[in-house]
Amino acid sequence: MNIENLVRENIKKLQPYSSARESHLPSEESAVLLDANENAFGSVIDDDGLMLNRYPDPNHRALKEKLSGYLGISPQRLFIGVGSDEIIDLVIRIFCNPGSDKAMILEPTYGMYEVACNINDVNVVKVPLSKEFQIDFEAVKKSFDNKIKMIFLCSPNNPTSNLIDATSIIKLAKEFSVIVVVDQAYYDFAEEKTDLTEAGETTNIILLRTFSKAWGLAGIRCGYCIADKEIIKYFYKIKLPYNLNKLTSSKIIEALNKTEKKEKLKSKIILQRKFLSDELNKINGVKKIYPSDANFLLFEVENPKEVYTNLAKKGIIVRDRSSQVKGCLRVTVGTEEENQKFINELKKLL
Repeated sequence: MNIENLVRENIKKLQPYSSARESHLPSEESAVLLDANENAFGSVIDDDGLMLNRYPDPNHRALKEKLSGYLGISPQRLFIGVGSDEIIDLVIRIFCNPGSDKAMILEPTYGMYEVACNINDVNVVKVPLSKEFQIDFEAVKKSFDNKIKMIFLCSPNNPTSNLIDATSIIKLAKEFSVIVVVDQAYYDFAEEKTDLTEAGETTNIILLRTFSKAWGLAGIRCGYCIADKEIIKYFYKIKLPYNLNKLTSSKIIEALNKTEKKEKLKSKIILQRKFLSDELNKINGVKKIYPSDANFLLFEVENPKEVYTNLAKKGIIVRDRSSQVKGCLRVTVGTEEENQKFINELKKLL
């Protein structure tokens, strides 16, 4: 597929802003930097050698090299963003003309895809997943038209917590000449999964990943995407000049040096996920528990809004997802103590 054919014409012609740090300079320590109107005397806080008085690398070179080594893919296929949300916004701006183009969203799913489309004045076509929460190709074909420029899906899906079949995702990308955005925020928690980073000729797939979940770094807002290098070039063409700050980059590089700890955290979550599932199964008022490949569980009760409200009164906050999946609440896997408190209160209510 020729990705150029999918990109907005004005984006192709765009002359990007050239920041002071775009060029390949010698190290900041040795260069005399008199080009960016920075404070040459330092910063008001201890910077631990990060030189916070200087702008960060707009091309994320050090971080991409570290991340590419961890993933085993070329740094040319990586874009680093301020969480996945920035990447979602950018991909819409690259490929969708405001006021005329459309994006297809496979539902139920993460609500930010629709919000980002609405902000960018891109019409949304909602298509339901199958009863098993997999891609319904007949429903996709029925709703598809030539104004649709991209398809959003989440795997493992939020809020249904299941993996979308990888073969079906590749089939979707091959059958429809659009960008297929696969949000893999919960990818680490799936115990049986297919690696989509090398999906053959499907250059129109963009994989979203985050450091917010398994890495436990939601507070510093960093995500990335894996895509064909031609797509990555457009992300760097239209992003804000210094989207990722030095503190965030430094912490992510530090995290990538602690992959064993990340695996231990993930194992704790998976163990507690099983505990929650087992305990929910013992409560008569819980009608159904959906199998989970994520760090949360979706479960069905008789009166979800009432249960949600009463749990909140006890200081236990879950998510009411009954508007997306009938009768359902979503509970994130917490610590052993948090999970036990949740189960104890839910037993009292049901």
